[in-house]
Amino acid sequence: MALHSTNPTPPDRRPPRWADRLLKRVLPADLLEELLGDLHEQFAEQAAELGEAKARRLYALEVLRFCRPYFLKRRIRHQQRTQSDYSQPYFLSPIMIRNYIKVASRNLAKNKVYSFINVFGLALGMACSLLIGLWVKDAFSYNRFLPDAEKIAFVRVNFVDPNTGEVPVTNWVTPGPLQEAIAQDVPEVAAVTKINYGPEYLIKVGDKAAKEKGHYATDDFFGVFDLPAVYGNPKAALKQTNQIVITRKVAETFFPNGLALGKTLQLNNDKFYVVGAVIENLPSNSSLQFDWLVNWKVQEENWMKTWGNNSFQTFVRLKPHVTLAQAEAAMKDIYPRRAGKNFDTGRPTLQAITDLHLYGEYENGKPAGGRIEYVRVFAIVALFILLIACINFMNLATARSATRAREVGVRKVVGALRTSLIGQFLSESLLTSLLAAALALVLVLSVLPTFNTLFNKQLTLDFNQSDFWLLLGGLVLITGFFSGSYPALFLSSLQPIKILKGRLQFGAGPALFRRMLVVFQFSMSIFLIVGMLAVGRQMNYLRTKHLGLDRENVLYWPIEGINEPTKFNALRQEILRQPSIASVTTAGSLPVNVQGSSGDLSWPGMDPNQSSSVWAMFVGSDFTRTMNIKLADGRDFRADSPADSSNYIINEATARMMAQSAPAMKDPVGKEVTFWMGKGRIVGVMKDFHLHSLHEPIKPLILCFNGLNVEYLLVKTRPGQTQQALADLTNISKKFTPDYPFNYHFLDEEYEKLYRSEQQVNTLVNYFGILAILISCLGLFGLAAFTAEQRTKEIGVRKVLGASVTNIVGLLSKDFLLLVLIALVLAVPLAWWALSQWLGTFAYHEELSWWLFGLAGLLAVLVAFLTVSYQSIKAALMNPVKSLRAE
Repeated sequence: MALHSTNPTPPDRRPPRWADRLLKRVLPADLLEELLGDLHEQFAEQAAELGEAKARRLYALEVLRFCRPYFLKRRIRHQQRTQSDYSQPYFLSPIMIRNYIKVASRNLAKNKVYSFINVFGLALGMACSLLIGLWVKDAFSYNRFLPDAEKIAFVRVNFVDPNTGEVPVTNWVTPGPLQEAIAQDVPEVAAVTKINYGPEYLIKVGDKAAKEKGHYATDDFFGVFDLPAVYGNPKAALKQTNQIVITRKVAETFFPNGLALGKTLQLNNDKFYVVGAVIENLPSNSSLQFDWLVNWKVQEENWMKTWGNNSFQTFVRLKPHVTLAQAEAAMKDIYPRRAGKNFDTGRPTLQAITDLHLYGEYENGKPAGGRIEYVRVFAIVALFILLIACINFMNLATARSATRAREVGVRKVVGALRTSLIGQFLSESLLTSLLAAALALVLVLSVLPTFNTLFNKQLTLDFNQSDFWLLLGGLVLITGFFSGSYPALFLSSLQPIKILKGRLQFGAGPALFRRMLVVFQFSMSIFLIVGMLAVGRQMNYLRTKHLGLDRENVLYWPIEGINEPTKFNALRQEILRQPSIASVTTAGSLPVNVQGSSGDLSWPGMDPNQSSSVWAMFVGSDFTRTMNIKLADGRDFRADSPADSSNYIINEATARMMAQSAPAMKDPVGKEVTFWMGKGRIVGVMKDFHLHSLHEPIKPLILCFNGLNVEYLLVKTRPGQTQQALADLTNISKKFTPDYPFNYHFLDEEYEKLYRSEQQVNTLVNYFGILAILISCLGLFGLAAFTAEQRTKEIGVRKVLGASVTNIVGLLSKDFLLLVLIALVLAVPLAWWALSQWLGTFAYHEELSWWLFGLAGLLAVLVAFLTVSYQSIKAALMNPVKSLRAE
């Protein structure tokens, strides 16, 4: 008779283990123990008589005899019968998952109010996260469509202070000779190109005409940017001075039959060009936006070949296996070696083109922010709102744990394991999250067109991309598990004996946890409210601050089609004859956002080591009068003074810079200075005005007189006569420039564009701040309703004893309001720090005031009180007889 042991064999003599494992997988459990014991006894006897090696072979043959289909089928039938009658199914088995979904659906349908609060709150949080996720993805996608984008870099120039080694100025525009110097001196670079600022010129083909933006570019442009061609060879076409490269959009506009290649078009009512190639339209996530390219040499002039004129953008493509740091190190000696002593402090620095959109601000020669700051802000806001929505779910689930406790007790008594209970509660949270995700998609699709309009984007939900569904699925899983984790762990840990005997005491732990979550919710909400108020206040400051010039009632009109001084003077006089016009002048750049040109100024007695970089602006006569810029000394340019063509007007910042090293320049009017145009005298000093956004301090500026070769006419209309002035100017435009449309803009609109990013932040913070409050109040509403429901008997007793409605409302509201006040105390320091950091990006800004935080706290308390008081008043007005009878 076999001994019932699975291992009767001595330790030094064992049958093959693989044979035992095989037998265990084939035989049913009711035969395994006895048969394994018999085989082990037989192996021990054979090993003693025949030797261990032969015994192992015989043992293996015996095991293989039992590997028959009969025994395998019997094992499967035995397992199925045992599982159905006795054992627990695996908590993630199909049977259990179906059960989880069924029970979860019933619970959601049974508790409609709480389910609505959870689903709607999570949907709002997910919708915000999806919208901001689309925006963030778009921001990071800029320029990544370019082949080998990681090898393309934008060239900036750091100007180093030789005394301190610091970098006070980083230029994004570069001098013309730098491109040639890099091509000749830096073997690490495969290709280098430069482009001009990008004018909008009129393109004409027969009777068709339209203005399109383009660049004059050096012939290695397509060596740097490998843009896809539709027709022709762009590289070869750009090397020809009589050919033009256009985009598909321009080709379809002027040559709808698709035969653009080899056709002729006229650019800027001047030269004719043959279409040498057509390239694909540039996507919206490209930092470069243009529709035509012409060879650089067509417009090259002598002043473009000087190192002191920074007016162009330079890009490089690195050779394989060359890093940005290696190429930058190879460029560091270009300025000292080639530019001469007046410009030898320049040091080229490279910025990856994939970072160009996000990192536009530089400090001490290194990237120091830009749009990336707003990307981070938006991402944090999205996370805040999603957390607030998740907290609602956790709070309501733990608050309602008493109503689910009996269910947990019964399930445990009938044999439910803790893992299956956790699966049940997690399935409810995942189902809630899934329903919320479906609703969030509907919300996103509904508001996406408005979102695109507000932020000038073309964002879409691409349902065909697997990445989108992975992201959405990840969001559902993370939200579901995060929201349901604590309730699932807490409820599944309850003891069935105490539950069913009615002796269950939850203690202070869950209640304290709920209070902490409410405090966290409202801390984030108050943070966003303070942000709404502070950002709105700063935006109002930006709109109303006096800039040192008058931007009201000033429109600018690009000068096109007028190349003769006589015709230009006739145009100017015709404009001035109109009663609706107060004054007119010209400018090479818009005075609220001076761009394009800078250079080094020199004067008698200057310190050779002193930084002397100034912004330059070409203007015509009456510039300061038209813009209402006050003169501190001297006079404006005069149209009847030929000598003014070599004279200058400077601002006070330039005067202070010169006086640092040359005391004689404290009174600069009449003094001779040298700029990149040549020597000239200073005829006026104007009061400082803001020539860039308020992010930057006022920079040194020099005005150069040139009434014709400039970009814009600046026309100041008389107050209240703007519409008449537009009608007058339209007629004048048709008379003097009939081939060009009257394409005007207002200067205050251009100023608003400087703060588009800030305005977008303001809009987002406002919308999402309101959403955060709404979601928090939904959760508070649910908690207040549950609290009132749980205290029905207490409220009835208090009313019977004479408590007023006011007493009961105060009783039910005070705990919640106390939590909001604690949240205010926690949110204020964080909001103060974050807003101080943001306001610090402006050289000029409003100061943070205590009333901002007081008002935010008052709003939060008021909204919370109104939310809670509804349920409190409803409970207080109940008939106490009914409530006590129900109890």
